[in-house]
Amino acid sequence: MLQTYRVLSSQAGSSAGGWQRLRFDSGAFHLKGTGELTRALLVLRLCAWPSLVTHGLSLQAWSHRLLGSRLSGALLRASIYGQFVAGETVAEVRNCVRQLKHLGLRPLLAVPTEEEPDSAAKTGEAWYEGNLNAMLRCVDLSRGLLETPGPAGNILMQLKMTALTSTWLCKELTSLVRDPKASLEVSPEKLADAMDSTQDLQISCLNAEQTRHFRASLSRLHRVVQYARTQHVRVLVDAEYTSLNPALSLLVAALAMRWNKEGGPWVWNTYQAYLKDTHERLRRDAEAADRAGLAFGVKLVRGAYLDKERKEARLQGTEDPTQPDYETTNQSYNRCLELMLTHVSRRGPLCHLIVASHNEESVHLATKRMWELGIPLDGPVCFGQLLGMCDHVSLALGQAGYAVYKSIPYGSLEEVIPYLIRRAQENRSVLQGARREQELLGQELRRRLLRRT
Repeated sequence: MLQTYRVLSSQAGSSAGGWQRLRFDSGAFHLKGTGELTRALLVLRLCAWPSLVTHGLSLQAWSHRLLGSRLSGALLRASIYGQFVAGETVAEVRNCVRQLKHLGLRPLLAVPTEEEPDSAAKTGEAWYEGNLNAMLRCVDLSRGLLETPGPAGNILMQLKMTALTSTWLCKELTSLVRDPKASLEVSPEKLADAMDSTQDLQISCLNAEQTRHFRASLSRLHRVVQYARTQHVRVLVDAEYTSLNPALSLLVAALAMRWNKEGGPWVWNTYQAYLKDTHERLRRDAEAADRAGLAFGVKLVRGAYLDKERKEARLQGTEDPTQPDYETTNQSYNRCLELMLTHVSRRGPLCHLIVASHNEESVHLATKRMWELGIPLDGPVCFGQLLGMCDHVSLALGQAGYAVYKSIPYGSLEEVIPYLIRRAQENRSVLQGARREQELLGQELRRRLLRRT
């Protein structure tokens, strides 16, 4: 394995004088063991089965009752959990990250938690405070995974805001943001001032109890980013539904005013290219950050909530916020990519981008434009894919010298399996579109089998 790694590294270095289209083929899998490849092929085929994804939570409960917790857990650890999760203990996470580093990849840790509005145990203030402690531990773990000091600020982690604040509050804030008369009540400047002060915060549509929750939510968000900044960890805020995203963007803007002034962006927002208004919002936000002298960090994704967004629009009788088809989504993604790469080339370390995509053509476009714009391979632009998926793209990028992150959930089976099933339900198109990866995995496994016979 080490010999193959050196060969691929030397080949990548030989093309440093000019851009060359990377080969996303089964050759990258030479770096992985046969057991890993076999598990990946089986799990990806299972995840491409719509009925299994749709009824995943019910099947998990049925398996637990039929097989018992020990055997059911062992099967999950050998399959879905083992494929997509770093582990439960710090030692297991470290081992996973060590393997990634040998492959030229970096970790992007994610705490697998989110609000469940129908669960009293997962919406109370104590639950949010528990999640705050989990996020602070994630900062420590992200920092501690660096066995040797690296470039300052190349450590990233993910943050889901609805783990620290309620969805009902986000919906109320979204209504205020969309109302020109009320939007001044919740300006980024006002929220930034209220985050770590005793300044009175009065929002007309909130009662006293709701206002206390709002203040506590602001404090939790501020504490996470403040602590992450001291540990040189950059926080990437996940996007969610369109009913919540304006509020999330407002909160990110307030955090950015506090923390994106020195050392590049310490809090980033996520932009979903499958929404019709994304390019315009991204352009507006990038220009606003430039005018204010703030650093700007962006995670660019296609989006994961397509079916639910369209269903909600039909139920509400409103315009569908999503692009009409996959091709227009691709066009939107590429326009946003071009916009951000242009800003990066002009603003340098004050503008950061993670190209979070499993789409080979988008990755090719990004690498080509980086070369044309003179953006260094290991600079303010990086790439991201999910742990356990799209390894043929991740490995090829990593061996060519690009900065590549794998989004890594970690935690116990009880915490992570429901999280994984929900993510699978939201990412059906990604899972069903992994046919090429399955083909490449099959090719490599057949090659190894024929070599041994």
